[in-house]
Amino acid sequence: MRLTEICVQRPVFASMLILFITVLGIFSFLQLGVDLFPRTDPATVYVRVRLPGASPEELTSQVVMPLEEAIASVSGIDEMRAMVTEGSASIIVTFVLERDIGEAAEDVREKVSGAMRRLPPNVLPPVVQKAEPDRDPVVTLALSGQRGVRELTEIADKQLRRLLETVDGVAAVDVAGGRYRQINVFMDLDKLGAYNLAPQDVERALIAENIESPGGRIVRGASEVGVRTLGRVQHVQEFNDIIVKNVGGAPVRIRDLGYAEDGMSEKRSFAYYNDTPAVILEVRRQTGTNTVKVVDAILERLKRAQHELPAGVKLTVVREQATYIRNSVKALEEHLLLGALFASLIVFLFIRDWRTVLISSVAIPTSIIATFTVLKAADFTLNSMTLLGLTLAVGIVIDDAIIVLENIYRHIQEKGLPAREAAIRATKEISLAVMATTLSLVIIFVPIAFMTGYARRYLNQFGWTMAAAIMISMLVAFTLTPTLSARVLKRVRAGAGPVHGAHKGGFFDRNYVRILGWSLNHRWVIVTMAVLTFASTFVLNRYVGRDWMPQEDQNELSVSLELPEGSSIEETERVTREMARRIARVPGVVSVVPASMGFIDRVTMSQISVLLKPTNERDDITTMGQRVREAIREFAYTRPRISFPNALGGRETFAPIRAMLLGPDVENLFALAKQVNRELLKVPSLVDVKVNLNLNSPELQVAIDRARASDLGVRVSDIARAVRLLMSGEDEISTYKEGSEQYPVTMRLMPGQRDDPAVLSRILIPSAKLGLIRLDSVARLERGLGPSRIDRFNRQFSVSIYGNVAPGYNLDRAAADTLAAVDRVGLPLGYGLVFSGQVKILEETTTNMILAIGLASIFMYMVLAAQFESLVHPFIIMLALPLSIPFALVSLLATGRSLNLFSAVGVLLLLGIVKKNGILQIDYMNRLYGQGMPLREAILEANRVRLRPILMTTFSIVAGLIPTAIGFGAGAAQRSAIAVTIIGGQTLCLLLTLLMVPVAYSLIEDVKAWAAARRAARLPAPAPGD
Repeated sequence: MRLTEICVQRPVFASMLILFITVLGIFSFLQLGVDLFPRTDPATVYVRVRLPGASPEELTSQVVMPLEEAIASVSGIDEMRAMVTEGSASIIVTFVLERDIGEAAEDVREKVSGAMRRLPPNVLPPVVQKAEPDRDPVVTLALSGQRGVRELTEIADKQLRRLLETVDGVAAVDVAGGRYRQINVFMDLDKLGAYNLAPQDVERALIAENIESPGGRIVRGASEVGVRTLGRVQHVQEFNDIIVKNVGGAPVRIRDLGYAEDGMSEKRSFAYYNDTPAVILEVRRQTGTNTVKVVDAILERLKRAQHELPAGVKLTVVREQATYIRNSVKALEEHLLLGALFASLIVFLFIRDWRTVLISSVAIPTSIIATFTVLKAADFTLNSMTLLGLTLAVGIVIDDAIIVLENIYRHIQEKGLPAREAAIRATKEISLAVMATTLSLVIIFVPIAFMTGYARRYLNQFGWTMAAAIMISMLVAFTLTPTLSARVLKRVRAGAGPVHGAHKGGFFDRNYVRILGWSLNHRWVIVTMAVLTFASTFVLNRYVGRDWMPQEDQNELSVSLELPEGSSIEETERVTREMARRIARVPGVVSVVPASMGFIDRVTMSQISVLLKPTNERDDITTMGQRVREAIREFAYTRPRISFPNALGGRETFAPIRAMLLGPDVENLFALAKQVNRELLKVPSLVDVKVNLNLNSPELQVAIDRARASDLGVRVSDIARAVRLLMSGEDEISTYKEGSEQYPVTMRLMPGQRDDPAVLSRILIPSAKLGLIRLDSVARLERGLGPSRIDRFNRQFSVSIYGNVAPGYNLDRAAADTLAAVDRVGLPLGYGLVFSGQVKILEETTTNMILAIGLASIFMYMVLAAQFESLVHPFIIMLALPLSIPFALVSLLATGRSLNLFSAVGVLLLLGIVKKNGILQIDYMNRLYGQGMPLREAILEANRVRLRPILMTTFSIVAGLIPTAIGFGAGAAQRSAIAVTIIGGQTLCLLLTLLMVPVAYSLIEDVKAWAAARRAARLPAPAPGD
């Protein structure tokens, strides 16, 4: 090659060329961001809407369904979920991965604004956020100390939450376990009756007597003065002096009917940190932002906040995601360095010359460092996929240098050429094979462009990283490697002559040539072995399970539980704390954080976050999960479900088994869900099964006699309002202003009266004919059941089904068993089951990987055909591809692994790697056979000569992957899957491919010779004298 010749003759030019791309790489590395994975967050928009006092059915029909209809017209929606509880609804819109989050949020906001005119007039303005409420928080904080819960809540809400929400990249800060300051106005029902007053009278007084409003302006010449009416209550006790009504000429004040207090909201949540009451803050990042940057900014902001906290108040960082990400990146960097060392060692073991180690090893840091420039230019980060690509590339980038170096070394040792001449001639001789191996390996990443969904997001950066490193390694092999070889390799001693057959007598050479000779004599035995090996793929595939991704150990897990309907917050708190105490005693647990929190406000639901010791001080995460299950076995009635952090984030959204039972009627759907639940509990491949059944929430229903109410001039809205004012205590009637802060003013019955169901019938209701009448005059009180929550999925009523995969099973088996359980129930027409979460992504990924492997095989054939200018020889080279797959499956079975995204990528890479041996074999067999050497002799000699570079490249790849395969450090489970697949497939199929390629070559050449003879026989004999 002309470039090689220039570099050998001008070593300074070659050195500066490589130094240039290396310096660029160093500066690029210093500017790269750090994250766990590439940006795989789907654009997710969260819509929160409230209609105080509305039942789930009313809220669904009047608010949620109109909003769904409006939002559905936005393009690019993948899923739309709605969770409806009393007075509140959450709509989560998940878009396809290609959708921009900013545009998606703006489109949803526009549709929600346009739908407002179709909603009830008293609905509160919807809140639209660019966040996934179910996504794991990036930082969890615990605020505790020698203060009351109200003061701690004030600090958390007014000070810390506002501080953190200003951090760039923070989407929301959720507070749990707090009780907010508010002004509570308590009413005595008997005194209201004595003064003949309705609850609405008190409400109107609180609104009318606590007001501040602009009154206009006065303009006099060049000046203007505003007019404002200042009628706000200045002190809390002044609420007691508000006049509600004049009765018999005497004013009736609030204090005559009850009292007002500077109190706090009702207890509807709780939180503890290591069994100590606390207020928990969960910080969630915006979709698409860099986790490490956001966490670092949060922690930096908290350093200042720590000094501003009152004495005795402690703020603890319970967990944050940046440390795990950094540990994962650090582990990958260690694997990369160790892999480079092991790969370099292979060169020395084969050639036993430190100069060759030096020359070949230069390719590793040069290629890896220069690749950082590509990462920076493409706006990639240092994440698990890019660093994994570099780690896997360590054993591959040295291949080109090894092939060139070994050929140069052979020319010097066997042919006695001067080092400079050997560098030029040997590189030129091997250049076609090097280009073919490199380009045919890089081409396997092209199909990634045709992928969709999560597979493309994960593999895109991985593929570009590996492709860049491999292409740079080819540049190094054609420039720096021959340049250094020409000046560093030892010349043959003068007068010693060439060392012909320097490594012919080696152990590997002698035995390989002997086995290959036998194989050429028994070609159909080798062919039969190859066919049987390939056929075993279909058998082995049945025994290798499929998963989306290996379960990673992030030193934490969580337990979600739900008490029976009708349980109070006190009961939920008691049971949750007891379960947390049991879990805290499990060996390997560091701390527990029990709390009732989440974007669905229900007092029967809670969660226990469990933080674990480092992996080297306890059992693996799956075993820890099993021990936690055993510790809380007697609390099975709470339907506990253990969740592990996953690469995708949300623990429910992306649960291993997440399916929706869909149908048009809520009651029929819930009846079917009960049957499905019973069947799923029998399935051995599932654990932690949970079906959201929320139809049996106990209620005290006010059944209005409409005819009676009409006769007495009572409006239904007045009944509903009076009941809610005295029983709920959640509506903000007015506000109390103190400085720049405003606090809600609410009213309700005295605690003793409010908790007595019999009191409800004595509430006074306005009547157009009789003034005020008792509630039991126009309504009766009935005990009944109603849905506490209604779920919808893609505009259909749904019941969510969750589950984890039992130990010893895989995701595909669990999904199949779930479908079988539903089939046993037998769903009527109009009802169905759809998977979401990991099962959906698994099916999508499987389709993408099959497409990628198919296209990669086609593209590799095209590259090889173009390189060798032959349609037949690429076919021979690619015979190794199907032979490597069964050995990869054997490796997975032997190590107890499944076929997942990472091991599937390993198979894809394996296809690109194993055919490198065939290229070296075919290239040299063609050369010798074309020079007139007999076929058998050419096959034996070519394969003997190419054996050493084949073994060196194979073992260098394997050695470079050993640290990754052993699997230590954060993120090891995912990385080891791809390394084991490549190592097993590459080493186990090595001997068979070393024999099959030359055997196939001899068969093809024999067929070509036979065909040529047949054609020659059919030609007419030449005429005499011609």
